[in-house]
Amino acid sequence: MRALRLHRETGGGGAAGGTDDSVDAARALRRTARRISASLHTFRPLLDADWSERIRPELAWVSGTLALEHACGARLERLLLALHRLSGAAAAPVPARVGVPTQAGPAAPAASPAPASGRGNLTVGAAKAGALLDRQLTLARTRAHSTALQALGSSRFHAVADQVAVLASEVPLTPAAGTTDLRPLAAAAQERLADAVAALPLVTAGSPYNAEALVHGLSPDPAPHPQDAPWHQVRLLLRLHRYACEVLDGGPGTPVDVRLLAAGQALDRHRDAAEAAAAAAQAARTPRIAPATAYALGVLHADQRHEVEAARYAFQRSWPKRNQ
Repeated sequence: MRALRLHRETGGGGAAGGTDDSVDAARALRRTARRISASLHTFRPLLDADWSERIRPELAWVSGTLALEHACGARLERLLLALHRLSGAAAAPVPARVGVPTQAGPAAPAASPAPASGRGNLTVGAAKAGALLDRQLTLARTRAHSTALQALGSSRFHAVADQVAVLASEVPLTPAAGTTDLRPLAAAAQERLADAVAALPLVTAGSPYNAEALVHGLSPDPAPHPQDAPWHQVRLLLRLHRYACEVLDGGPGTPVDVRLLAAGQALDRHRDAAEAAAAAAQAARTPRIAPATAYALGVLHADQRHEVEAARYAFQRSWPKRNQ
């Protein structure tokens, strides 16, 4: 509710790029919506079933809608930085921060690749690839901004906010909730996570280079990479487990197990790299682009798939230590 109040104070105007307060409000709204939804999922036997099933999709809608603009901006920044790194350029663009949508318009688009010293400026192919990505992802970011702005002013969003406000004083619990031990429900979340991790190909991830990860790299199918889904699922289950631990240990702000933190960071990098690789592949499918541009995007795609493998390797290195 503090984040919502901050959004209302900063969301009606201000700079196009969003103030620090609007950025913080957007982040807090996304995170708290995820946390509440996760807790309702883990501890759903203690809650009124009809009410819980109604509000959980709405919280997911709020979190997902607010995350899209931020994701597009972060993806563009990641890809432009990678292009500069792969080209040997010394400087890299730093796009503006992404905040809560304001009536002043979408956040300012990321800067185009700038000339740099070192081994030289970006090659023609890399520069055109960067410009293409800038256009495509800035357009996606602008659309996401408009969608979020519309959502935040909708009756649907205000209905969700009203339901969350009631939670501060009145949670629709079942009659037995007051005497129910929360630990078995939290343990069930941990067990689901452990089962999902056990199903991962950790033997393959134990190698710093997984050639199988590039088998589908030239496929014309725009569907997500077939190896990614189980890892994304583990990331979500790890978040549910961490939030369940917060409920048992006293809420947000309690110390986080450093091993859980390292594993979660590796899976976040995995998600970011996988989505960046997909964006590079999508840009490479643009009709009538120059061969040099397509080549640069292909190198960028391969680079991000290697980043995916590096994140899996980091996860594999950290996770077994937790269970020893």
